[in-house]
Amino acid sequence: MTEPLRVVVGGASGFLGTALVDELRARGHAVTRLVRGDAGPADASPWDPVSGQIDQRLIDEADVVVNLSGAGIQRWPRTKAYKREILDSRVSATSTLARAVARSRTPAALLSGSGMSYYGADRGDTVLPESATPGEGFLADVTHQWEAATAPAAEAGARVCLLRTSLVLDESGGALKLMAVPFKRYGGAVLGSGEQYFSYISRRDWVRAVVHLAEHDVSGPVNLATADPVTNRTFTHELARALDAKAFLKAPAPVLKLALGGLSDELLGSLRLEPRALSQSGFSFEAPDLSSTLADALGS
Repeated sequence: MTEPLRVVVGGASGFLGTALVDELRARGHAVTRLVRGDAGPADASPWDPVSGQIDQRLIDEADVVVNLSGAGIQRWPRTKAYKREILDSRVSATSTLARAVARSRTPAALLSGSGMSYYGADRGDTVLPESATPGEGFLADVTHQWEAATAPAAEAGARVCLLRTSLVLDESGGALKLMAVPFKRYGGAVLGSGEQYFSYISRRDWVRAVVHLAEHDVSGPVNLATADPVTNRTFTHELARALDAKAFLKAPAPVLKLALGGLSDELLGSLRLEPRALSQSGFSFEAPDLSSTLADALGS
């Protein structure tokens, strides 16, 4: 068992943050949640990532700082103003924490949120370990700037992990909760050709992986995805089976593009991640493939 750590978490109230805080505390670590406005409970500390206000002493005393802050990307349409919010919310929070870590005499480790969109929207069947080249597009550009905002901490000698998160599956929220509704009502639909790759991880394994990174000396980008990416066709049929639903529908690419515009690029794109850094650090998945991930995510 690792010695208890003092952990500060930004974005602690979200779909991932709440589960992470619970697991960190279950493992004996002391967690302080960063909150906007009045601190409220004793385990919370106020901050303002836009203006850069934060309790410097809290960061000075921390062993690990985790940043999961950022506006949701699921909202549509993405107006020019909302695109700016998606970018600014991530960069401002990361910059505030990275600068605070850099000011510390003994810098804490910084585990900073990122996403698989670092690699772009569509890389075909190319296998993408952490060393793969960056991609292009709006979300890719956001992710590149998001990761770059950690530079002050890295330059000060802090251990920095970039959490390149794939689609996190759990019935309590996130993408799976949204996807399950049409599957149950109408049946599953293969999107486009169905041959595009789909990278994913259960929420339980995402949380376990981040705790693992907090407790171990790992730095640099880390793909948070199973080693078993599947095609959209396979995912559609497996999810339908898990939900006891049908999967006989098809959504042709032209129809999706007409109906969804730019959002269709993300649905039709292909990202085949490889979790090389996690594997090399000794992490093992409890749900290593799609069948076990869906069973875990759906509580079956």
